[in-house]
Formats: sequence, C-alpha cells, structure tokens
Amino acid sequence: MPSWLEILANLSYLASVALAARNRAATWPVGILGCGLFAVLFFQNQLYADVTLQGFFVFTSVVGWWHWHRGASPEAARIQVTPHRKLLAYAVIAICVAFAYAFVLHTLTDAFAPWIDSLVLTLSVVAQLLLMRRRIETWWFWLAVNTLAVPLFAWRGLQLTAVIYTLFWFNALYGWWHWRRVLQREDA
Repeated sequence: MPSWLEILANLSYLASVALAARNRAATWPVGILGCGLFAVLFFQNQLYADVTLQGFFVFTSVVGWWHWHRGASPEAARIQVTPHRKLLAYAVIAICVAFAYAFVLHTLTDAFAPWIDSLVLTLSVVAQLLLMRRRIETWWFWLAVNTLAVPLFAWRGLQLTAVIYTLFWFNALYGWWHWRRVLQREDA
C-alpha cells in the first residue's frame, strides 16, 4: 500500500509532467511541490541519487519558470532542435558522471542500486536542461530516464511510483509528438 507521501508526490509530479508535455509554464511551480515531496520519499528509501536529483529539479524549476514565463526572448520561447553533436556530447558526459557518482555512492553509502540510480540522475539532468531551453530532444532523454526508473522503483517496492513513471514514459512520447507538431507549425 503506498504511503500518503508517495501518493501526493506522484499526483503533483504527474500534473507537472502533463503540463510540460502541453508546453505550459505552470509545469514549473507544480513541479517544485512534487520534487520536494519526492526528495523526502526517496531519502526514506535510500535512493540518494534521486534525492540529489530532486534538489536539482527544484533549482532548475525556478530557472525554467523564469525562462519560460518572464525572461525568455522570443527566440528562446520557441521549441528548437539541438545539434546531434551536442546531444552525443551530453549523453557521453551523463554516462561518465553517472559512473563516477555511482562509484561514490557504492563506496561511501548504503545506497540501493547506485549504478542505475545514478544513471537516472544524470540523464534526468540532461533532460531537464533541454526542457528548460525548450529543446525537443528533452523527450528522448525522458524516455530513457523512465525506461530505467520504472524497474528501479518497482524493485525498491515503490509500486505506485513505478506505475506513475510508466505513465511518464507515455507522456514523454506524447510530449515529443506534441512538441514536434508545434515545431512544424512554427517552421511553416
């Protein structure tokens, strides 16, 4: 049976993710609430890389909110495509950092599944940075994150979170489809 904390964290973050797929600035304040709740939940379940990730999400949500709503130039407010060379560099850096962080967690803590948890962390960082800049490739990274996170959370006994992250996987697919349509209309 999921705890109230797990239920509230998932509901608020589910709303935030759905708003992001619809390209709505309200994703950011709703996401801040969900991230704070998830940080507590993940700490209780020894998923320390995910706790770190939630702190990162809170910070970047503030920046993303400002960027999308108040401080964005007209060009930055548009959905854009990232050059493939940059995407490859981001992926390589994410994997290298994940292995280094996992080694630290494995060596110095009682972390549960530090290797997968760290990869979820670093790929999420890349996805979030791309989301903040309204880059369509954010959804590719979110698909990878959710593909790893679903079995991790199920393995840890966070069944509701695993189910919600399965929905996030489909939302990422929808987000990619929707953003691609918006991008095509803007380019027409």
